[in-house]
Amino acid sequence: MMGRKVKGTAIQSSVGEKIFTVLNYTFFIVLCLVMLYPFWHVIMVSLSSPSQALRGGIFLLPKDFTFSTYVSVFQSKDIYSGFYTTIFVSVIGTVLGTFLTALTAYPLSKDRLRGGKVLMFLVLFTMIFNAGMIPNYLLIKNIGLYDNRFALILPLLVSAYNCIIMKSFFRSIPESLEESARIDGANDMRIFFSIILPLSKATIATIALFTAVMYWNDYLSTVLYIQSSDKWSLQAVLRNMLTNTQQAMQSAGVNVRAQQNTNAETIKAANIVVATLPILIIYPFVQKYFVKGVMIGGVKG
Repeated sequence: MMGRKVKGTAIQSSVGEKIFTVLNYTFFIVLCLVMLYPFWHVIMVSLSSPSQALRGGIFLLPKDFTFSTYVSVFQSKDIYSGFYTTIFVSVIGTVLGTFLTALTAYPLSKDRLRGGKVLMFLVLFTMIFNAGMIPNYLLIKNIGLYDNRFALILPLLVSAYNCIIMKSFFRSIPESLEESARIDGANDMRIFFSIILPLSKATIATIALFTAVMYWNDYLSTVLYIQSSDKWSLQAVLRNMLTNTQQAMQSAGVNVRAQQNTNAETIKAANIVVATLPILIIYPFVQKYFVKGVMIGGVKG
C-alpha cells in the first residue's frame, strides 16, 4: 500500500498522512469555532448586565451575570403568541409535509408510472420557476386563508428538493421486496405503509428536519399573509423587536425604559437566543438520521 508502512498486522501512516490529518483536524476545529463563536457571543451578551453590554468587550464569559433580560423578554405576550404560532405551524407543516413528500416521491420512483417523466419534469420545473409573490398572495386571499395560520403551512408543504431526495432513496429499495409482497396479495398502498415507510426512517427523519427548520425560520409568509399581530410567527416577532426594540416591547406590555436591568442590546441578544435554542436542542436527536438520510438519498438511485 503506497504511502503506508506495514509492521506486522498494524498499518502505520506515513509522515505526510500524519501532517495532513493534523492540518485537517486543525482546519475544521478553527472553522467550527468561527461558526459557533457569534452565537456564543450573543448568549454572553444576553447574560451580561446592560452597562457591560453597552460598554462592549464581552468575549468568552458574561460580565455581571444576570437573568434579568430573559425575565423582561418573557413578560412580552408577543413572545408567547409567536411561539404558539411557530410551534403550531412547524408541527403540522412537518408532519403533513413529510407525509405528502413521501406520498409524491414513491410513485415517481417507479418506471411503471404512466406519465412519470412528465410529472417529474413538472416537479423539477417548480425548482426553477414559480408564480411569484403577487399571484401567491392573490391565491391565498381568494381561497379565504388570508390572516389564517394555515396560510403559513400550505404554500411550503411540498418541496421539490425534498421530493428528489426521497425519490432517489425509494429507487434504491430492491424491487424483490415489493414483488414478494404482491405475491402475498398486498396492493401498492399496503406495500407503501407496511414496507417502504418502515425502511425509510433515516430519510424521513432527514426530510422532517429540513421541513421543520424551514417552517421554524420562515418569516416572509407572515409578512405576506398575516395581518393580526397575535398570529405572527416567532421570527416576525423577533424581527419587530430587533428593528425597534423599545417600541415593540412597550406595545407588548413591557416598559423597557422602566426596567433598570435591561436595555435594547441585551433584549435583542436574548430574543435571538430564545428563537434559536429550541431548534438547536432538537437537532442532536436527529443528527444520526440526518447524515445517514442525506447520504442514502443523495448517492443511491
